[in-house]
Amino acid sequence: MGSTPTPGTTSQVGEVLFRRSVEKRLKAVTDEARRLRQELLVLDEQLLQVVDEAEDSRLRSLVSETPLAAAEHRDATRAAAALQRDRDAIKNQLEELEAKQDQLLDQLQERQS
Repeated sequence: MGSTPTPGTTSQVGEVLFRRSVEKRLKAVTDEARRLRQELLVLDEQLLQVVDEAEDSRLRSLVSETPLAAAEHRDATRAAAALQRDRDAIKNQLEELEAKQDQLLDQLQERQS
């Protein structure tokens, strides 16, 4: 026959399960934040390149004053703006994950107190 767990044992099991659940979510959030930081580094490098190309195309457009040069400048400027929006979105996601990470750490600390 099975034994009935004592109230203290049930509470301890609950605490262990809670802690494991929070730690699992914390690991997932940390892994995702790490991935986003890497993506942000790549976007920063790409953005530097695209902004530089946009500036070069602006100068060519000013010097040549041709419709083709103006169109190239517009395209390069749009590409830089789109990349900046992507970077800003990743940065916002990262900030949300960091807030979630703080929240999970607070939950762990509150249970330990």
